Amino acid sequence: MAWRSEYPDVPPLDLPIHEAVLARSSAAYGDRPALVDGVDGTVLSYAELDRATRRLAAALAEAGVRKGDVVALHSPNSVLYPVVFHGVSRTGAAVTPVHPLATAEEFAEQLRDAKAEWIVTTSALLGVARRAGERAGGVREVFVCDGAPGHRSVPEMLECAGPEPVVEIDPAEDLAALPYSSGTTGTPKGVMLTHRSLATNLAQLRPLVPTGPEDRILAVLPFFHIYGLTALVNAPLRDGATVIVLPRFELERFLAAIEKHRVTALYVAPPIVLALARHPAVAGYDLSSLEYVMSAAAPLDAEPAAACARRLGVPRVLQAFGMTELSPACHVVPRHAEDVPPGTVGKLLPNTELRVVETAGARRDLGAGEDGEILIRGPQVMRGYLGRAAESEAMVDADGWLRTGDVGHVDAGGWLYVVDRVKELIKYKGYQVAPAELEAVLLGHEAIADAAVVGVADADGQEVPKAYVVLTPGAGLSADEVIDYVAGRVAPYKKVRRVEFTDAVPRSATGKILRRELRAREGSTKAS
Repeated sequence: MAWRSEYPDVPPLDLPIHEAVLARSSAAYGDRPALVDGVDGTVLSYAELDRATRRLAAALAEAGVRKGDVVALHSPNSVLYPVVFHGVSRTGAAVTPVHPLATAEEFAEQLRDAKAEWIVTTSALLGVARRAGERAGGVREVFVCDGAPGHRSVPEMLECAGPEPVVEIDPAEDLAALPYSSGTTGTPKGVMLTHRSLATNLAQLRPLVPTGPEDRILAVLPFFHIYGLTALVNAPLRDGATVIVLPRFELERFLAAIEKHRVTALYVAPPIVLALARHPAVAGYDLSSLEYVMSAAAPLDAEPAAACARRLGVPRVLQAFGMTELSPACHVVPRHAEDVPPGTVGKLLPNTELRVVETAGARRDLGAGEDGEILIRGPQVMRGYLGRAAESEAMVDADGWLRTGDVGHVDAGGWLYVVDRVKELIKYKGYQVAPAELEAVLLGHEAIADAAVVGVADADGQEVPKAYVVLTPGAGLSADEVIDYVAGRVAPYKKVRRVEFTDAVPRSATGKILRRELRAREGSTKAS
């Protein structure tokens, strides 16, 4: 069966993304703070933000940036990041965001694949950016957000007196962003997100998670990731909220910023939820201004979510679900919802449909309560992968259904629960074991600070669950005690059968467990 959103449809938003975000807010809230640097206190008002994007667009156009070009944005979070993103958008070019920690070769590969001719970076990252540009070839100029000899800086470019470019943008076809994602399988691919898909996704989110000028949102998740770009840049700046920007997550600075700026909302990933629930430093700060917390980008179990909510004094930790290929959201727990069941990632956004199908075999449609692969259809679905027609067709079928690669089910009330990734499921003697379920059980132990589970081969070549466990400081716990703890809480076939203690679980910038690194660690251990 197919589920359709219970919320009224919203009209597709056929506007360039810079207009969808800044046109109304700059007019209505010109004198209000749009962006605040959480480190040095720099404030950019809505009027200043709008003007800065226009002046940067003029400077970029003078430099030769044209409609259809691709500009690589290589920077940690800063108040200039939204300026660059929307300044590029005004030229008709697309932004390909680059991970600030990417190696020169990783960066060069993205430049080559995206055919990016321009780079905007920072002085601290300039060496990597220059090496990447040299390896990729075809890069015409490297700009810096702050300043470096021999390179034009963004502050200098904001003084450009040239005319603002006049560009006709087709929101349905022209690309606004080209983030890179591995999708359900394979190496990173350029996800073609149009102005319409990004702008419409903002319109879809608005009824369920409204924001306004009274909201003060702390931005610590990376802007280069589509979650950060949407939830911490475009959505709040569309409606007059104030965004307090931090370049990275450091717990005490994060807590101090909440207290100092009377932050009302947090958009975070599960590792931050765990820290807020358990770290002793939290008790030393006044966090009473917080009204809600939203977690996304990776699975979050109900128990740590509830513990975090109790400690912060908010009704609940909300969750959302999506992926880069969905611009990025398809589900969210509404901000003002009542009677939200624990563990759900929310309800369908307006204009969005869902199916749950078998993960193998005939892939028949499943009903309420049955676990299968989640398929999504709606106006937020990507245009496809850049230069990869076959992979695009494998990801989005002829009827517009996108394979998320996630396993889950819908309950009778229309709430979605995500169990795990299709490709992460462990096959033990014919049974499917979800690592995320075991991780949630492990995190229920007070002596365990973090955990990850992957499938490894035993002596007979059978795939079995192995847990990598991070203990809380001062805790003493043996591998057998961990195995027994889990065994008492799950079916016999799901038991953890191996345990390795580690200092940290490898995670992406948005909190996703990097299981491939753990598998590689397992392989290198065997080889040695």
